[in-house]
Amino acid sequence: MKGLRILCILTTLLTFNLQFAQESAESDENLSLDNGPISGQFDYLVKKSGNYRADGVRYEVVKESNLYKLRKNVLDTLTAVNKITSELRSTISGHETTIVSLNKKLEETTGNLAAVSEEKDSMSFLGIQVAKATYNFILWTMITALLLMLLFFIYKFRNSNILTQEAKTSLSELELEYEDHRRRALEREQKISRQLQDEINKYKKPK
Repeated sequence: MKGLRILCILTTLLTFNLQFAQESAESDENLSLDNGPISGQFDYLVKKSGNYRADGVRYEVVKESNLYKLRKNVLDTLTAVNKITSELRSTISGHETTIVSLNKKLEETTGNLAAVSEEKDSMSFLGIQVAKATYNFILWTMITALLLMLLFFIYKFRNSNILTQEAKTSLSELELEYEDHRRRALEREQKISRQLQDEINKYKKPK
């Protein structure tokens, strides 16, 4: 059982080593100065270079044409990178300009919205913009004051009417009393006149 486990482990390690070696070989075959990243081209250059030692120092011998080609590839890559960088900077600048323009429009829209909201929440009273709540308070205060004044005038009118009716009634009663008093005075005067006439007649008879 233990030997079988060791055998499985050895088989797995062998399979992994074979697969890694195959991938490394394929990777080395894909190395070239005609394509691939700059790092891969450097690896190709190192792989294709020779070496020797002199005075205890190791030197790498690189083929001149490969070195020039790598130099050209690096310069082309830098040119492409610089071009992309310039394009990205131009795009970023355009985006920044757009963002600034949008921010200005947003500020204008926000200002207009605030003005509309303020106008919506306010009313013109005697040419002065006041808040809706203040306008409603003033309006209802005026209506209440006018209503109270109307009730006061109605009350005064009714009182005046009642007093007028009472005065008319009192005047009518006074007129009746006056007529009755005048009638009685007239009767009394007539009675006194007859009595006086009778007394005068009495005094005239003996003569």
